[in-house]
Amino acid sequence: MPRMTEEEANALDDFITNNPPKVDPSKARHITRMVALDDFTVEYIFSQSIATHKTPTEVIRDLVKEKLTHSI
Repeated sequence: MPRMTEEEANALDDFITNNPPKVDPSKARHITRMVALDDFTVEYIFSQSIATHKTPTEVIRDLVKEKLTHSI
């Protein structure tokens, strides 16, 4: 995907600022949190997800549980 030019980015920013999305929080099914990860971490999580037939969220949950269990 080609990078946006500065002019295109400014036009998109203006459009989104002037036309915010209309959302209804009462219709949300789950909360989604955005987290930035490096490529190595993403590849690891996805490979574990495929190998264990779990979602990436479940893989991360298991890693956190394991870390907490071993630190006590």
